[in-house]
Amino acid sequence: MPAPPAKFFNTTGPCDPQRHYMLPPTPRLPEARALIEMDRYFVLHAPRQTGKTTILDALASELTAEGDTAALSFSCERAKAAGDDVDWAESLLLDSLREATDLSGWSKKLLPPGSWPQVTPGSRFGAALREWCQRCPRRVVLFLDEIDALQGDSLVSILSQLRDGHNKRSKGYPFPASVVLCGLRDLRDYKTASGGEPDHYNAASPFNIIRKSLRLGDFTTDQIAELYDQHTQATGQEFTKDALDRVFELTQGQPWLVNALADEIITEMGVTGTITVEQVEDAKERLIRARATHLDSLAARLHDPRVKRVIEPIVAGTSPGTDIAFDHAASYVHDLGLIRGTRDLEIANPIYREVLLRVLGDRTERFIRADPHSFVLPDGRFDLPRLLEEFVIFWREHGEVLIQQEGYHEAACQIILMAFLHRLVNGGGHLDREYAAGTKRLDVLARWPYHGPDGQRLIQREAMELKVWRPGTDDPQPEGLAQLDQYLDRLTLPTGVLVIFDRRPQAPPWKERGGFDQATTPSGRQVTVLHV
Repeated sequence: MPAPPAKFFNTTGPCDPQRHYMLPPTPRLPEARALIEMDRYFVLHAPRQTGKTTILDALASELTAEGDTAALSFSCERAKAAGDDVDWAESLLLDSLREATDLSGWSKKLLPPGSWPQVTPGSRFGAALREWCQRCPRRVVLFLDEIDALQGDSLVSILSQLRDGHNKRSKGYPFPASVVLCGLRDLRDYKTASGGEPDHYNAASPFNIIRKSLRLGDFTTDQIAELYDQHTQATGQEFTKDALDRVFELTQGQPWLVNALADEIITEMGVTGTITVEQVEDAKERLIRARATHLDSLAARLHDPRVKRVIEPIVAGTSPGTDIAFDHAASYVHDLGLIRGTRDLEIANPIYREVLLRVLGDRTERFIRADPHSFVLPDGRFDLPRLLEEFVIFWREHGEVLIQQEGYHEAACQIILMAFLHRLVNGGGHLDREYAAGTKRLDVLARWPYHGPDGQRLIQREAMELKVWRPGTDDPQPEGLAQLDQYLDRLTLPTGVLVIFDRRPQAPPWKERGGFDQATTPSGRQVTVLHV
């Protein structure tokens, strides 16, 4: 009898325990089981490719196998095509529901009736659920996956029918005991669509669970180790402790990224020995360069006005908005998984941070003609001073045009320099970038590997800080020197570079900027200051 196929790390669609390495699904969301047993209607939301569908399928199987419940997970994705056509949306949803029950393997007594009630459009979905619950000998639990696919009037109608049935249950009306809406959106969006107020308690809405919904979290360091250990147990191939730590550092536990790094190393790179931190770095670069589907879909959202409103001050280091519209935009961007939270506005993980800046810098990179190899010194080190001199020439020639073309105007200076550095450093080295809203800075660490005279592999590290002198503000150099000092302390480096872009109307003429000065930080370090 042939051996079963080896398992692998999954990066497409729901996980299958027979084929994929995966964590036990339901322990990742223990609150869901408790709410279902309390007959609650609630929302489960998380960014794409975090394991939502896998968890819903597992919950449905577990609940049904226990004998008291008929639990079904089905996707609303087909109904996206219906738009505001409520009748068509209901038909597509009911087709998906019936197909899911047909595939469930249930006995006939648990299945819906052979035909749905013929009632007025706008009440067909609720009537079908009532008919099924009246027929089914068990309590019915429904997971509506990809609920975000429903739009406009169709979403309003389905939510209203669910709310109506929910509120009649106390009078003996047959209707699902528990309903879970699963998608990207947080509770406020469904409350608004179903007639509630997004920012106030609304007891009439069935989608109000103590004013919040459940959010599926990312993996912890221990969970990453547990997942990767499944591969080690199956094949004997180990990950070093440093490699595991670096995976968490780069991904912050985002499930798709965790699986994608391992899959890239094992399947695409074909590594056969112990997996090291260097191979994790290589895999990260390969994923970013390939612009895998998951990363590309995130990057495609950068020009959504709501996303731009939040991401631009993060890249520029400027203060975020303080109005309700900004709060809603921040919540939306957090739901997408692009930022860690809605208070401390930071990009969710270093890989996303890298992808966003590379995407935003694509236009600038097309203007760069310098040869990366020309910046490598005879001893193998990288010539950072020469690179900065070349950037000044590039800035004088192209800076004004690129700033005018850049959609993220507030962050244009940062984006253009980052694109220049990426084009010339990333061929042989790596760039680590740190930025967040309200910091008035962007920190950069260039890491360049080379070999010493004895053949030993060494890493050259060069630190830079970027600041922008905006109209109506004080000279940023004193603050920049103090911040650069802190950055160099953290990196244990003796010196660095402070780059100041002067965007004031009274600044020296464009083509006269680009001077290098030496300055002393508060701790006494001698650093280079570049004015552009």
